[in-house]
Amino acid sequence: MNITSSRWITLTRLSWVGVCMALAACSGPSRPKPTEIQGVPVLQDVRISWQANLGQVDFPLVVSARGDRVALASGQGVVAVLDAASGKEVWRLKLDQPLSAGVGSDGQQLAVVTRNNELVTLQDGKVQWRKSLPAQSFTAPLVAGARVFVLTADRSVLAFDGATGRQLWTQQRPGEPLVLKQAGVMLAVKNTLVVGLSGRLAGLDPSTGVIRWESAVATPRGTNDIERLVDLTAPFDRVGDVVCVRAFQASVGCVNAERGQGVWTRPSVGENGVSGNETLVVAALSNGVVQAFNRSNGERLWDTERLKYRVLSAPLVTPRGVLLADNGGWLYLLSLTDGALLNRIKLEGEALATAPVFAGGRYVVVTREGRVTGLQIP
Repeated sequence: MNITSSRWITLTRLSWVGVCMALAACSGPSRPKPTEIQGVPVLQDVRISWQANLGQVDFPLVVSARGDRVALASGQGVVAVLDAASGKEVWRLKLDQPLSAGVGSDGQQLAVVTRNNELVTLQDGKVQWRKSLPAQSFTAPLVAGARVFVLTADRSVLAFDGATGRQLWTQQRPGEPLVLKQAGVMLAVKNTLVVGLSGRLAGLDPSTGVIRWESAVATPRGTNDIERLVDLTAPFDRVGDVVCVRAFQASVGCVNAERGQGVWTRPSVGENGVSGNETLVVAALSNGVVQAFNRSNGERLWDTERLKYRVLSAPLVTPRGVLLADNGGWLYLLSLTDGALLNRIKLEGEALATAPVFAGGRYVVVTREGRVTGLQIP
């Protein structure tokens, strides 16, 4: 889950005993009250183009942006494809089960996972096939190369034939006894399936599941299971062969997925993923400080305390600035140069359910209440 409130952070034991954890409870005193932001000058225009309703989002939603369309879903199983430029529905389907993960899409086929541990694929508003999974999943399936890949919470990776649903292979790696109820990392880089397994990125052969390489972003440390938790969290950022990710409450790092080698890692205490461009990687800390790193070597370019003590969403780096929101429903645009505040607007609703995405010339944001908004940043 691209969480925007500490109460959304949930740990799940592999025996499926749920454990709730608020960050404030793990770090001592409650979070200080943030300083009021008064009179923000509009240095970059941000316009609302359209709005739509989806339904409450109470699971780790990932919005799939492909071309001029976005695929998204509600917690109660409403799956929809919208035209990103206008907000109009292309199609909508109500499944008969609530969801635990989704949406993955290659632009044609969509995939979600239900709370009953069932993988469901859809196309053109119709269910194609369903398959039972051996464990829960909180990561959106990856649809790529005529296959559907699933990362389950017991750190198994499964591959299915996209047309028939036939299971092709399974790969499992042992890990720590606690995992996040939060979207993990899974993507295709050329002919390699890149997956986050505990604090490591692993490159798998997509045809067989054989692990080609592993690269550590963070190493488990500490004296108890919570302190040792270093799962990699969505969203990630990819430019060319280099994938940059966050390890939960530990670090930010980049890995060359072609060579399977780490490029750099830097300490960074936060729970949400990262975003970037060809020159920088941006990450929000748990205390509301926003950091920017040089993409090539990890050197700190800037950090800003303008939003300190706010509970922030994962960022989205745009050509006009860094877009992110707090859990009070304010959306912010920060300067790429120094993190200065360029604009803020009030959304209808509270915290974002997932990181903003870009499609069809619009920046699409989804609140936990299910309000979907398309934004223009001219």
